[in-house]
Amino acid sequence: MATKLFVGNLPFTTTENDLHDHFAQAGSIISVNVMQDRATGRSRGFAFIEMGSQEDANKAIEMFHQKDFQGRPLTVNEARPREERPPGGGGGRGGRGGGGGGGGGYRER
Repeated sequence: MATKLFVGNLPFTTTENDLHDHFAQAGSIISVNVMQDRATGRSRGFAFIEMGSQEDANKAIEMFHQKDFQGRPLTVNEARPREERPPGGGGGRGGRGGGGGGGGGYRER
């Protein structure tokens, strides 16, 4: 049965092909998905890799967790199920907080 891995601490320049080639040393790979920021399209520094079996996933964790990849020590562990979130997109409304003081106004003498 396939097992999904979380891979963190990736350089922002890492591609899915880079990860596929690297993790293929541990076994069969079903998919590689580098997470990207929706607004900028830039990598968020982590990915999910679906390995072909639990054995392949365990081997990848042993081989790559805390090992150097493109100059950074990877975090590799079994992915946890995604937590349910309330609908609505989350995140507060942007902008600056309340008005407040102003202070330092000009005063005639």
